[in-house]
Order: sequence, then structure tokens, then C-alpha cells
Amino acid sequence: MTGAAFAAVIATLAIPAGAMLLLAFVPSWRLAARLNALASCATVAAAAVLLFHRPAPDGLFLVDGLNIAFLLLNGLVGFTTSLFSASYIGHEIGTGRLAPHHLRLYHAMYQAMMLGMNLALVSNNLGLMWFGVELATLSTVMMVGIYRTPAAIEASWKYLILGSVGIALALFGTILVYLAAQPALGGGMKAMQWTGLLRHAAALDPALLDVGFVFLLIGYGTKAGLVPMHAWLPDAHAEGPTPISAVLSGLLLNVALYALLRFKILLAASHASVAAGALMEGFGLATLFFAAIMLYRRRDIKRLFAYSSIEHMGIITFAFGIGGPIGNLAGLLQMAMHSLTKSAIFFAVGHVAQAKGTQKIAEISGLTASHPFLGWTLVAGIAAIAGLPPFGIFTSEFLLITSTFARAPLLAVLLGLGILLAFGALLLRMTGLCFGAPSPGNAPSSAAATPLLLHLGLVLAVGIALPGFLYDWFAHAAALLG
Repeated sequence: MTGAAFAAVIATLAIPAGAMLLLAFVPSWRLAARLNALASCATVAAAAVLLFHRPAPDGLFLVDGLNIAFLLLNGLVGFTTSLFSASYIGHEIGTGRLAPHHLRLYHAMYQAMMLGMNLALVSNNLGLMWFGVELATLSTVMMVGIYRTPAAIEASWKYLILGSVGIALALFGTILVYLAAQPALGGGMKAMQWTGLLRHAAALDPALLDVGFVFLLIGYGTKAGLVPMHAWLPDAHAEGPTPISAVLSGLLLNVALYALLRFKILLAASHASVAAGALMEGFGLATLFFAAIMLYRRRDIKRLFAYSSIEHMGIITFAFGIGGPIGNLAGLLQMAMHSLTKSAIFFAVGHVAQAKGTQKIAEISGLTASHPFLGWTLVAGIAAIAGLPPFGIFTSEFLLITSTFARAPLLAVLLGLGILLAFGALLLRMTGLCFGAPSPGNAPSSAAATPLLLHLGLVLAVGIALPGFLYDWFAHAAALLG
């Protein structure tokens, strides 16, 4: 590695690690919120350096055209969420829902989560990647239960138990891949490195790879919110603080799917017999249809958008399953646009719940009249997440459906029906939430406008005219996926 590139990789890990230790001992929540945002800003700046100084792979770290996209998205959403978090947490302190001493844990665990996700993304080692996902999971488990209410504690325990089952299955799948590599690469670290595994992919034991991928799909699929392993996600969103909902939907689900994609690349290179793409298509469509139906039955605004996240993870998983240059490109673009849009929606929803004093959909209406900024940004966010033009998700879904029609028309019809089913539910909820007579509970909102407008502006800009550099970047990453 060059000096600048190596320093940037280390910085993406050292900054959140140092901030985590520091924030655990900062008594002032206001100072802690500023330090949290400052550390997150420094982390995304370090990730941006890797765009211009790409390190050569070594035994521990790997930065290529695929994970740099995830790393930058991780840093950007992590930073903007930390800005939103400051105003959100201030309101929670003022209303007594949170005590100041809780926030040392909150801010320290926020940086621990960023550390875990970044570690999973830049690791060149299967075991280290697994450890990073587990660290991110455990830190978010602690933040989900921070309100200390019975419902929050129950959601935290459910997340812990289901997440632990998922990560245990992913660990078993990782061990099977290691065993498949031993005859060709020997024991030790060499059989755990992505670069070495890809170079010797044809020599790996295909039977062990096949079985290992099934466990990995179920294990990391639990983290990604795929049906039927999704049950932790709606509870975690509904009962945890809204900034955590934003990073869960916008980041952690992506990191789990990234881990799965690395193994899919390995199977494609080794010509293993299991149909990894077909499995992902099946899980993706099942997830899409289940979430679309459940959107009609939600009574809690944060649960509503939690199921919307499950829906989009189904679409993204299907895109990577169908594969090909356009399918993979659509999956990457959908992932980026969903992260930006869904986090913006949760920014708005968090302040809506504070202003209205409730998360019940039946008790929230007329937001465009009572809280124009929040109401109209929520309208824009729902239009974007539903796939309406001119937002970026329309572009990615259009690419995916047209690509699928060319290769598997029946699957394209099913995909389109699932998307339309979810679209109807979101349009129905948007009408009730944002229009009509304002509901009671019209407290003023101190919403942080910058993160909301930045995310929606980026999604709108990509939808109007996909920049050439972004297309080339994602096309290169799509080629790595095969």
C-alpha cells in the first residue's frame, strides 16, 4: 500500500474506534453530539481519500471498485445521521424520554457501529468481515433498547436473539468456505483471504462451497432483513431511537448484503453447482411480495417504513440474483438511492413523531398544513421511495425491470406486480399522513433541514441526469460482481 492509501484505510477504522472510547467518558450530551458529528465527518473524509489513492490488497485490507462505493455511502449517511441525531436527541432530553447519562452509551455505540461496518467493508479476511458485522449488530442492539421501556427492551432482545442465530449460521457458512479452501491454499490466514480465494477459486471444493453458501444466505440474509428471517427489523425500527432506524435501513442492511455478494462472486469464479443467483431471486421476490402486503396493515409510522426497507432489500437481492451488467448496476444504484431516501424519510418521521407526540398513523394527518417543511419533505421522500420519476429509484427500478424482461419475462412480470403492490400501499399512507385536516398535537418541530434536503437533493439529481462518472463507477463495480 502507498502511504496515503494505507493511512486512509487505517483512519476509517481508527477514527470511529478512538471516538468510541472518548465518547464513553464525555459527560455533556451537547458536546458528545458535536464530537460524534465531527468524528463521522472525519471518517467520510478519510473514505473519500480512497477514491484517489486506491491501496493494493494486503493480508488484512482490500479496497476495490465494489466496497469503496459502500464505504463512501456508509460515511456520508453516518455523518448526516449524526447531524440529525443532535437535534433529535435534544428534543428527547427536553421531554424526559432520555436521561443525559444514557447518551454516553448512545454516542459511543454509534461510533462502535460505524467501526464495525467499516471493518466489514475493508476487510480482506472472511473472519474479520464476520467480526465487523457482529460488532455492528451488537452495538445497534444496545442502542435499540436505550429508552428502557418494556417494548424497547423486548425489541432489543428479539434483535439480539434473531441476529445471533443469523450470525451463527453465517459463521458456520464461513467455516465451510474455509474448509473448501484448505486443500488448495493450506491452513491459516491464506485460506481466509478474499484475494487468495478468488485466485484459486477453480480449485476449491464445490460441494462445501454450495452448502456454505446456503448457510451464508440464511445467516447474512437475517441481517439484511430477508423473509422469513426479518422479524427483528420492524420492532427494532419502531422501538429504537429514530437515528438508529435511519442507519439500520440505510447502512447495516447494505453491509450484510455486501458480505453475501462477496461469497456470490467466489461461487461464480469457482463454477460451483449451486444456483446462487436463482436462490437470491427466490428470496428477493418472496421478500418483496411479503413486505408489499404487510405495508397495507401497518398502524405505526416507523413500522410502515421498516417494511418498506424490507421491500427494497427484496428488490436489491433480486437484482443481484438476476445479475448481468445491467442487473448488477441496477442493484447497486437501487442500494445507494434507497439508503439516501430511506434515511431522509426517517429524519422526517422522527421529527413528525416528536411534533405529534405519537407514532400511530391514525393519529397523524394534514402534515403539509400543520408542519409544511416536514409534510412536503415526507411527500417527496415517499414519492421517491415508491419509485416515481424523476427520483433515482425510478431509474434503478426501470433498469432492473427492462433488463429482467429481456432475460426472464415471467420474473419481470412478478417483479413489476410486487413493486406496484407496494406503490399502492405507500400512496395510500402518504395521502392520509400528509393531506387533509391536521390532527391534534401540533407542537413546533426543530427539524435539522440540511440532512433531509441533502439526501433528497442527491436522489433527485441522480434521477434527472445520472452523472457519467457515477455510471462508470457503478458499471465497474457491477462487472466485479459477474
